Amino acid sequence: MFTKILIANRGEIACRVIATARKMGIKTVAVYSEADRDARHVLMADEAVLLGPAPSRESYLVADKIIAACKQTGAQAVHPGYGFLSENEAFAKRCEDEGIAFIGPKHYSIAAMGDKIASKKLANEARVNTIPGYNDAIETAEQAVEIAKGIGYPVMIKASAGGGGKGLRVAFNDKEAFEGFSSCRNEARNSFGDDRVFIEKYVQEPRHIEIQVLGDSHGNVVYLNERECSIQRRHQKVIEEAPSPFISDATRKAMGEQAVALAKAVKYQSAGTVEFVVGKDQDFYFLEMNTRLQVEHPVTECITGLDLVELMIRVAAGEKLPITQADVKREGWAIECRINAEDPFRNFLPSTGRLVRFAPPATSMTQADTSALYGVRVDTGVQDGGEIPMYYDSMIAKLIVHGTDRNDAIAKMREALNGFVIRGISSNIPFQAALLAHPKFVSGEFNTGFIAEHYAKGFAAEDVPHEDPEFLVALAAFVRRKSRERAAAISGQLPGYAVNAGKDYVVITLGADGQHVYTSAHVDEFVGETGSARVAMGSRTYEIRSRSRLNDICITGTVNGEAFTAQVERGTPKNPLALRLQHNGTRIEALVVSPRMAELHRLMPFKAPPDMSKYVLSPMPGLLVDVAVHPGQKVQAGERVAVIEAMKMENVLFAVADGVVAKVLATKGESLAVDQPIVEFEK
Repeated sequence: MFTKILIANRGEIACRVIATARKMGIKTVAVYSEADRDARHVLMADEAVLLGPAPSRESYLVADKIIAACKQTGAQAVHPGYGFLSENEAFAKRCEDEGIAFIGPKHYSIAAMGDKIASKKLANEARVNTIPGYNDAIETAEQAVEIAKGIGYPVMIKASAGGGGKGLRVAFNDKEAFEGFSSCRNEARNSFGDDRVFIEKYVQEPRHIEIQVLGDSHGNVVYLNERECSIQRRHQKVIEEAPSPFISDATRKAMGEQAVALAKAVKYQSAGTVEFVVGKDQDFYFLEMNTRLQVEHPVTECITGLDLVELMIRVAAGEKLPITQADVKREGWAIECRINAEDPFRNFLPSTGRLVRFAPPATSMTQADTSALYGVRVDTGVQDGGEIPMYYDSMIAKLIVHGTDRNDAIAKMREALNGFVIRGISSNIPFQAALLAHPKFVSGEFNTGFIAEHYAKGFAAEDVPHEDPEFLVALAAFVRRKSRERAAAISGQLPGYAVNAGKDYVVITLGADGQHVYTSAHVDEFVGETGSARVAMGSRTYEIRSRSRLNDICITGTVNGEAFTAQVERGTPKNPLALRLQHNGTRIEALVVSPRMAELHRLMPFKAPPDMSKYVLSPMPGLLVDVAVHPGQKVQAGERVAVIEAMKMENVLFAVADGVVAKVLATKGESLAVDQPIVEFEK
């Protein structure tokens, strides 16, 4: 067994590998870029080596620097994690040539399966059903359009070395095929250093189901059941679960056996995933094989009770698999939510900056320990006060739950999301809460088009279905009353100026139409019971009991006998006296005042926001990689104005109306702040 391994990655997956290595008594070496100098994985490892500047092409993607770090520290093996160099055939071979074990498949397996074009040809030769497409690299956008027309729209334009939704576009017409090819090529070159692109038919209403396989150097290969990964947004997975609520035992067995046969054909050693597109009649087609550990591997660990990272390390050290196919378990139901640094209310634009507060929910399951199951687990690479840089992926944590069945897992996940505190940046937690409450998700009736179908116009606050929205209003009154009780109990108050807690309040919130809503609330304390109150609002009464402190962001307790977890912040950017409350994905801002103050509030004039329609603003922090217009140029609606790069994704900004460019206010290569003006139009 190895005594020291180097993790050629960052963030959550680097921390995950370190946890298992520590359990096995193996020392670890972290590598980091200048942007990750104070990152969690650097602090967790036994040693750390600086690779270079922040951009991954100058640090995490430079094989020479990683090999040098291995020799410098005496690391005998490299775990590549996922992304970066994890599916790079040349890097795997270089490690082997240098006498460093690669904790992953052999380079010839990566060559055969890791390359999307080569793997489809091999699958065809093995008589595996594949989706119609053009499997050779395409040179020009014009050629891409002709091929797309030949296959028939819609088509999927895909980077050969792609993964994680990078370098992938769906085109429904010639214009989208032309532009999608160019964008895919650029993203592939920047993210993977390989700009080859191919095209295949886009199967509508498909399910994305993948089989986890595990092979050793002695010819043994097993499959560890399936993962349902159909809940995707722009081809990036949002929620994964195991098992799938869709496929039958017969289909599971057939897919598993086909995945094993494919793995054996390329002498696969290590953990890998065979991905399938599954039709509504459970007919399935080979899509691709990921020759690495998957982001969503924890859900498989939950239902099988296996530590996949440990098994990868043992296989790389030459050990035989400790299990046979008959030993593979399938117990309970696991769900994973990817917690991303993005703003769901601003079309999921990346959100970078400092984590002012990062407090995950209480956990009962941990990485590298499969003895404690049926609980909550958090895999993350960040910590309170850490920085979310713009150079890397937007995922900051994975929230995993394991339940006795699917409904139990959904209930656990909703409660865990309620208790996940992230401040300083925006996160997609409200969107995850909405998905988990959607009737179609709860019933298991969905496909990869689920989010595009149900959230076609984006995501708004009103898209979060709360079973009792008045509860948040009552909770605001409860919190304000407890605050006033505490103030009234302070000794030494001036006679005639003492605080009176009072019983009658008005909760002022903002309605969907932008107008203020005034709700009267009568709050009575239960006699002799601290931390409790009865809130009466019209015909509704809420009996709330909570032992949480007034300065806690997360408040736990019961309402009318039912347990709840909610988040409460005092002070908002617009009003330091207001409360911001969040529960089951619904968020409100409430000002709780006396009836007299509410009367005066109604008389306050409304201040209209400034007109910014003549500007093109940066919707997120990022790098301005292109400005496509110049002063005096006439621009039509829908025409490209600028391109911003953030978190490995290109974001194109288009003109929303016809106009003439007055000024270009930002220059190519500039780092932009959110809402920074880029172009000004003449009025």
